Amino acid sequence: MEKVAFIINPFSAKKNYQPFLKELKNKVGNPLYYVSESIPGTDEFIKTHFDEIDIFVAIGGDGTISTVAKNLISTDKILAIFPAGSGNGFSNETRFSKNLDELLEKIKAKQSRKIDTFTVNDRLSINVSGTGFDGKVVKEFEKTSRGFKNYIKVSLKTFFNYRPIKVTFLDKEHQQYNGRYLMLNIANTRQFGNNAYIAPKASKSDGLVDMVLVKKFPLTYSALFAFRMFTKRLKDDEYVTYLPVSEISFKVNTKNWHLDGEFNKIESPIHVKVQPASLNILV
Repeated sequence: MEKVAFIINPFSAKKNYQPFLKELKNKVGNPLYYVSESIPGTDEFIKTHFDEIDIFVAIGGDGTISTVAKNLISTDKILAIFPAGSGNGFSNETRFSKNLDELLEKIKAKQSRKIDTFTVNDRLSINVSGTGFDGKVVKEFEKTSRGFKNYIKVSLKTFFNYRPIKVTFLDKEHQQYNGRYLMLNIANTRQFGNNAYIAPKASKSDGLVDMVLVKKFPLTYSALFAFRMFTKRLKDDEYVTYLPVSEISFKVNTKNWHLDGEFNKIESPIHVKVQPASLNILV
């Protein structure tokens, strides 16, 4: 394990990372690890150890994973994951579990494959990013103690009060989709997290992302929408539109975004671009 580094987000998993660290120390002699205090701190740790390390392990949620991943884009370094977030969408999609023994076996085998990532105005995303309703939900969710129950509570409260966003596409090919939407998502993988599949046909290795446009729907449709989302059956209909794209530009009348579940303010116009086969993932 001399060419492996473990990067721990101490604020993930309800700030209870000590059991993981204790188990890691018991099973790996003198592991190289860093308990991250900030994004710049993580960047500096990776930069310092970049040449001597082959595999960087992110311990946290999608935001933590994305922070580590941005330092490994278009290099031969390998990203591994121990999921410790509230949703764990990306780790679910890349088949990482909360089993340290299983992770250590994968690290010993050192098998990897390249997957796509994408950028939103040059900011990296590896899983699902979006604006509109879910961007607002993430903003409000970050004010809570997190957890799935709080996510549902915030989502319901936000839904009834939220005004749809206005989306204007800049290329002629997509201007027929100009309009008002409850939310707009860019999906590199199938799910937000917690097995909520916003883009059931998305692939992280096809050079495309699925743009998901969701119109505000009546309460009578909400149960069907939720059922389809949690059973991988969401599809094009009168409220949901899927646009597979490799690059696209548009304007939207809000700055509130989430990138892999982390709240961001991003100014329009928006430029989304896929970076094919840009990240090495442990398998």
